[in-house]
Amino acid sequence: MIVGVGIDVIEIDRFETSLKRQPRLAERCFTQAESAYCAAKPFPPQHYAARFAAKEAVGKALGRGMTRWREVEVVRGRGAPTVALHGHYAEWAAARGVTRITLSITHSRGVAVAVAIAEGEGEPSPNITWPD
Repeated sequence: MIVGVGIDVIEIDRFETSLKRQPRLAERCFTQAESAYCAAKPFPPQHYAARFAAKEAVGKALGRGMTRWREVEVVRGRGAPTVALHGHYAEWAAARGVTRITLSITHSRGVAVAVAIAEGEGEPSPNITWPD
């Protein structure tokens, strides 16, 4: 059952500006593995922006929003990226019966977009209504 859905869009140039103005932004928002992945790319801000959008989308799907950025981790392996929840976000998801989060990330030259779907046996988010 779908428990929640989240989507987010980030303008890459604005995120790049934020990274330059606030050098600790990447350290505050991303795990070491996420930062290493992004830094290894030809244009890191594009990948940072995509992961930032993914974290926002996950927070929305969980019905919580984002306050502890490093507790939602975008994991890159073979195929599509996955999500690892840590700390309070893992507890929050478990308490709501979320057993899986499906994540999709894309980007163009200008924007990064992410969609997250929280699935499980929990109660649907109050912003989801079902037809009779």
